[in-house]
Amino acid sequence: MSKKRLLAIIVWFAALATTGAIADVTHTPLDGANPGAATLRDAEEGFARRQAERSRPDAISPDLRAAFLETGRRLPALWQDPTLGNERRKALLHCLIDKVVANRCAPDRIQVRIVWRGGATSEREIEVPVGDLRRLSRAAEMEARILEMAGCAVPDDQIAATLTAEGHRSPMRDHLLPSTVKGIRLRSGIMQKRSQSHPRNIPGHLTVPQLADRLQIGCHWIYDRIHNGTITVSRDPATKLYLFPDTSETLDGFRQLQAGEIQNLQFPIPTGC
Repeated sequence: MSKKRLLAIIVWFAALATTGAIADVTHTPLDGANPGAATLRDAEEGFARRQAERSRPDAISPDLRAAFLETGRRLPALWQDPTLGNERRKALLHCLIDKVVANRCAPDRIQVRIVWRGGATSEREIEVPVGDLRRLSRAAEMEARILEMAGCAVPDDQIAATLTAEGHRSPMRDHLLPSTVKGIRLRSGIMQKRSQSHPRNIPGHLTVPQLADRLQIGCHWIYDRIHNGTITVSRDPATKLYLFPDTSETLDGFRQLQAGEIQNLQFPIPTGC
């Protein structure tokens, strides 16, 4: 028996109980010859009408509609108000959103579908951080553009700004870092300065390219973590380079950082270079 019919029968029995007619109908079939059957049909029809009335959206006046639209326009500012607090922000989201469906459509992208209260939906594709340049969807296209521009002697920072405007980015950022451009350029043997064609050998120390070569990783991986503070190191005052001790401890520390066993690395300012 359906839930709808069960509720209708409960309403019917309640109506009969109030009139004392329940004794007359509980032992007779519920067919067209029984007056109780008509009462049941009336109860079912009344129940269906009430359910339809509940599901019908309430009409709102033009003034109330305009007020709601104005409130919607003010939501971004309201959301940024520090007095709102996280708990009230969550409560506001629960009032507005029915559910959120997320689907990873690529290693660096998530397709998000928001179902709002009332049935409207919004869809958006969001870029997410990835741990490796090769996991970017447009990595090959970006590398080709970098090499094309670097071959025309365009500076790294200008390449980064141009390609950011074209929608490219570094693995862990929403924009393209000059260090990522430099890493790709050097890996392809494109030098911007004459001195770059003669890698510096500094006794007792490793430059970023030399360290990356030892670890078999891209230079951009090291530069990205220097820039975000994960690796603390200062430029050598004399050479203006980032220098690391040429020791097994240095290599072990970087391998532990890669594996997630430690959260940061610190290196003193090199002396005597």
